[in-house]
Amino acid sequence: MTPQHTKEIHSSVPPQHAERRRRGWGWTRIVVPALLILLWVGAGSIGGPYFGKVSEVSSNDQTTYLPSSADATQVQERLADFRDSEAIPAVVVAASETPLSDSELAELTDAVAALPDTVPGIGADLSPLIPSEDGLAAQAFVPIDGSEPVDETVAAIGDELRQAAPPGVDVYVTGPAGFTADLVNGFAGIDGILLGVTLLAVLIILVIVYRSLLLPVAVLITSVMALTVALLVNWWLAKWGLFMLSGQTQGILFILVIGAATDYSLLYVARYREELRVMADRGQATRQALRGSIEPILASGGTVIAGLLCLLLSDLKSNSSLGPVAAVGIVFAMLAALTLLPALLFLFGRAAFWPRRPRFDPDQVAAEQASPRGAWATLAKKIRAHPRPIWIVTVLVLIAGVAGASQLDATGVPQSDLVLGASEARDGQQALGEHFPGGSGSPVYVLTEESELQQVADLLLNTAGVDGVSVTAADSPSGTAPITVDGITAFGPPGTPAPQPTVAAGDVLLQATLLDAADSSAAEQTVRELRSDLAGTSAVVGGVTATAIDTNDASIHDRTLIIPVVLLVITLILMLLLRSIVAPLILVATTVLSFGTALGVAALVFTHVFHFPGADPAVPLYGFVFLVALGIDYNIFLMTRVREESLEHGTREGIGRGLTITGGVITSAGLVLAATFAALAVIPILFLAQIAFIVAFGVLLDTFIVRSLLVPALATDIGRTLWWPSKLARGKK
Repeated sequence: MTPQHTKEIHSSVPPQHAERRRRGWGWTRIVVPALLILLWVGAGSIGGPYFGKVSEVSSNDQTTYLPSSADATQVQERLADFRDSEAIPAVVVAASETPLSDSELAELTDAVAALPDTVPGIGADLSPLIPSEDGLAAQAFVPIDGSEPVDETVAAIGDELRQAAPPGVDVYVTGPAGFTADLVNGFAGIDGILLGVTLLAVLIILVIVYRSLLLPVAVLITSVMALTVALLVNWWLAKWGLFMLSGQTQGILFILVIGAATDYSLLYVARYREELRVMADRGQATRQALRGSIEPILASGGTVIAGLLCLLLSDLKSNSSLGPVAAVGIVFAMLAALTLLPALLFLFGRAAFWPRRPRFDPDQVAAEQASPRGAWATLAKKIRAHPRPIWIVTVLVLIAGVAGASQLDATGVPQSDLVLGASEARDGQQALGEHFPGGSGSPVYVLTEESELQQVADLLLNTAGVDGVSVTAADSPSGTAPITVDGITAFGPPGTPAPQPTVAAGDVLLQATLLDAADSSAAEQTVRELRSDLAGTSAVVGGVTATAIDTNDASIHDRTLIIPVVLLVITLILMLLLRSIVAPLILVATTVLSFGTALGVAALVFTHVFHFPGADPAVPLYGFVFLVALGIDYNIFLMTRVREESLEHGTREGIGRGLTITGGVITSAGLVLAATFAALAVIPILFLAQIAFIVAFGVLLDTFIVRSLLVPALATDIGRTLWWPSKLARGKK
């Protein structure tokens, strides 16, 4: 029985029978919605405070995301065997345009030495102040023990030293701690600014779409409750160690849940409005709206979840954790749209749509269906009249956009460019590179057997990009001892015995200072050469540069593996949903073409408009997963309705009817999702800004071009073969 038949039967039920039905489920029609609302509000009130507690279970340390087999991970796990603490080093750089005098150096030395007494969170083993060879700068290494928030400690160090610095001397705090503080500050706006901008953007769009006050509030409440409960569940799952959270994952979770929950809500609201126009009783309208929307919502959400869970195949824990975190969010987005929103709208009834309440008028609805009007009906007629020229021109335009993808440099970006806007750590690294070896403060760690100490040191010293080598030695004043081709350098007067290297489980730890900045391409090339030269030894190379290399290599591996898997999984799901082989292949192909166009346009914008330094290898992967999974959503919304209409009216007529009926709601959903992802741009992190543009632009492209023109025109041209091999392929054309 088709939906139209169902509406006609319900609208023709005699009043006395309808009254008897209403009495049949009596008090449950009020109690069940009320209980659902109370349940969601209760869960939301518990989860609300967790917005401010995410930092307790999250980490932005890249090393923790690498697979355990990575060299950088192995070295990181052994550092504690050679050092008294796992402090994060901050590099303090004082620079002047004129040579620093002895008195100025003395003032700076005293200020650095006083830091443990004035700034909480600083370890005791500060290095002495080291002047540069050109006399224009000095540097010191300050260990930050993590007992206080790193960003607060870094800010306090900078404030203290700038107050104590002589006039004309600029002070910067850089190094690993400085860049960590940049990331922490960059993600600081997630709980406030990001969420506020996202909700405001969604609210404005909903008010414009519905021209109502109460309905947008009901939809926003649904989205916020879905996010709150999803965050609560994810917080505890992270607390129990089932997966990891980061600022990046948190931001994507917020956007994805708000966008998805709002989209699913829009679909339900559209269906509920339809039913209110052909049914006098809001309870019957609610049940029919749920029956009509539950399949596309579950299919859509299931497709997104399947795509996200493919990220579990990732070697990087940052990627593999995002999969289940976001999947939990989508589950609650679907649950809220199918339980909380129907309960709210049932209690409000037609008043929810005030001042444009849907009137019960089955005759008017029948007339509108017999002779559809409006922009979408006009577009449907034009597509049916000229399908082939429309889809051919559309494909050519999209292919032209794909050409720009070759300009996307997704091989990784320097750590200093991860944060957009002003950065003291970036400025400090630039000053450091002008007066000292660029790798100062971020050494390459080499873990090797004690018996190979000198052999490995010689290989390091003979590498062009290495400035110096030292070995960890607990009995040396600085904790390390310089090592040359002649052995470990002794401290003190001639005849003083050289410090003994610290040995743990038969291994020693060497530190190599690079000539180039640790996050530069030159430094990465040096580390790759070191790994190649050390291949015949037991040595394992780690540190900041090695971590970046291993992260980028793992990202490229993930991208190559996961993208085909996502395509396969989504195609199989669509085949089961549409009972067809041809239609899913077409839908997936058009969505992939849309992604390629979005990536091509984004590459041109990133390179020639924003002048970004490149992109993380994970950017195309994330863009693909989100755009393909979410882009398929709109095709599911469209094609499930097209299939309904095709069962009654034939394929070509069904396509036109499906496009006319779903055009408004899918366009609204696309605008909402694009706005939510665009809101990610308020967080000054390069990766999120790039994902924001790719997904927002891609969703708009998919909404207005692919779903509105390409898919309907292509499907119309193919005709009933679209449904092959199902029975529908043998029905009306």
